[in-house]
Amino acid sequence: MSAAREARQLLRAHRYGALCTLSKRFDGHPFGSITPYLTDHDGSVLILISTLAEHTKNILADPRVSLITHNQDDPHIQTQGRVTIVGAAHLVAEREQAGKRYLRYFPEAQTYFAMHDFSFYRIAPQAIRYIGGFGNIHWITAEDHAVKSHALIEQEDEVIAHMNADHSDALRNCCRHFHQCAATEVEMIGIDCDGYDVRADGKVLRFDFKEAVLDAQEARHALIEMAHSANS
Repeated sequence: MSAAREARQLLRAHRYGALCTLSKRFDGHPFGSITPYLTDHDGSVLILISTLAEHTKNILADPRVSLITHNQDDPHIQTQGRVTIVGAAHLVAEREQAGKRYLRYFPEAQTYFAMHDFSFYRIAPQAIRYIGGFGNIHWITAEDHAVKSHALIEQEDEVIAHMNADHSDALRNCCRHFHQCAATEVEMIGIDCDGYDVRADGKVLRFDFKEAVLDAQEARHALIEMAHSANS
């Protein structure tokens, strides 16, 4: 697997990161804050932020940002995987479209989404710093990180609806097999070229595909393969 895909999978697996903006108040001094984020289909990052927030004021003055995330379950900070996105944050015009997918991952953000002073910003990566472990350190270009448009983007809702209606048992088995999680309530909330996400008893679990999938048919084959592994 390429370092670019490893980095993208790590970015997709997490939901929170440290956002660094350039302080308007303190003449460009780095300013860090914690924010939820969602990695979109193309590899860019969506954040939902308030106009009152300090980091939003900074972005409006200078859109250059970075965001770092890491494996928060691993206590060995220096040896765990982590990825830093270096890029620029810009206001998303299609607020409703962005919200549809974002709120599946962060339903608790519905209240913020309903407020007029909260908006989506998209961080378009210019470069990615990926540390997968000791000796596995890379700078990744925006071109290598980005995902080109593919059919699964438009088919995502259909796949999700089918899996939740007809294959909840397979999702439970995968939660148990791949994450040792004996969940009762399971719901697929997203699928992309690199894998899919399931909310299992309130916790979001990430499942990586072995190979990239680009349409519903390829996704079906990958999901069946994982289901068979979970049953073996």
